[in-house]
Amino acid sequence: MAKFRISGVWKVNSVITHYAFHSTTTNGFTRAKKMTKDEAVKLLSIAGNEAVTWMWNYSTSFWKDGEKVEVVDGSYLRSKPDGTVRDNLAHLIDYDWL
Repeated sequence: MAKFRISGVWKVNSVITHYAFHSTTTNGFTRAKKMTKDEAVKLLSIAGNEAVTWMWNYSTSFWKDGEKVEVVDGSYLRSKPDGTVRDNLAHLIDYDWL
């Protein structure tokens, strides 16, 4: 069983293609690993693996855990950041500039 945080996304023509995954460790977390949508879906489809969104808190200048991320129809990731069902994680930081 592994726990992950997802801090951002990469897009092509407004469609998410990759996610920034951070593994949770005993000392905190790892640097982001860029994963394709297929890799992310496969990883979170493994029983016991789970992820939450990781949002930048501008007030504290640090990350805060967001909502649980779920795999939908075996093809995309979804969260409910403000109680609104979304079909992806487009509300996360856009890392296209990296």
